[in-house]
Amino acid sequence: MNGPHDLGGQMGFGPVAPEKDEPVFHAEWEKRALGLTLSCGAFGAWNIDESRHARESIPPAEYLSASYYEIWIRALEALLERHGFATRDELRSGRSVTQGAVPMRILKAEMVAGVLARGGPCDRPLHVEPKFAAGDRVRTRNFHPETHTRLPRYARDKVGMIEAVQGSFVFPDDNAHGQGENPQWVYTVVFDAAEIWGDGCDPTLSVSIDAWESYLERM
Repeated sequence: MNGPHDLGGQMGFGPVAPEKDEPVFHAEWEKRALGLTLSCGAFGAWNIDESRHARESIPPAEYLSASYYEIWIRALEALLERHGFATRDELRSGRSVTQGAVPMRILKAEMVAGVLARGGPCDRPLHVEPKFAAGDRVRTRNFHPETHTRLPRYARDKVGMIEAVQGSFVFPDDNAHGQGENPQWVYTVVFDAAEIWGDGCDPTLSVSIDAWESYLERM
């Protein structure tokens, strides 16, 4: 979807100013926000792509005025309500009133290190050959779905070149909406800066994205 998260090339937000020696967390509550998000994700009721879509579905005024972990918490509240673990009133009051949905699994303290070490691999085998190869010229599709997609708005309907075939991975556009993993080949595609940003850009720059096969058309 074209949401507030998709800022590539938009003006008016000021320069990117990396923070020197930036700490992992800027406040104690951010640690709890991360812990809650990981713990609730372990319930097994949603996947990482649905979680991402919940964040990008936050209304723009709320999203753009929120900090990184505020966005995580607001999305988590939406997921907990959607899947029946808590009502809106319970989330607002911080008190459980009714028996909510029962998690399929619970992340316990002694499990955390192992779970984090394993991560959440999303590579999946495919029994078809990739449609494209390194060196192929391709054009990205021009589409604007209301649902989740990992093709950035700034990189749609653009001509680039396949730099590498990265492997086959879960297709997030389907996985975010309960339509199955439906893995596809993923490619690194490189674009000249002028193709992305037009006249006046730095001609020495290029932009690369990782794109699922269904995002691409052969030139």
